Amino acid sequence: MERKYIDCRQIPSDSKCTVTISADTEQELMEVAVQHAVTTHGHQDTPQFRQQLKQAMQTGAPPP
Repeated sequence: MERKYIDCRQIPSDSKCTVTISADTEQELMEVAVQHAVTTHGHQDTPQFRQQLKQAMQTGAPPP
């Protein structure tokens, strides 16, 4: 099973966040990414926002 990741550098943000979050499952990645987005970026945890995060998920290893 390949890991999943979300790279904040690929999501438009005023904070210019460079964090990349990875996990073995989409569910685990979603929970950690939502927590990061809410606490660090001030996003609201809504179904629409979770759908955006799901679309931002990628498989494999993030670029350096």
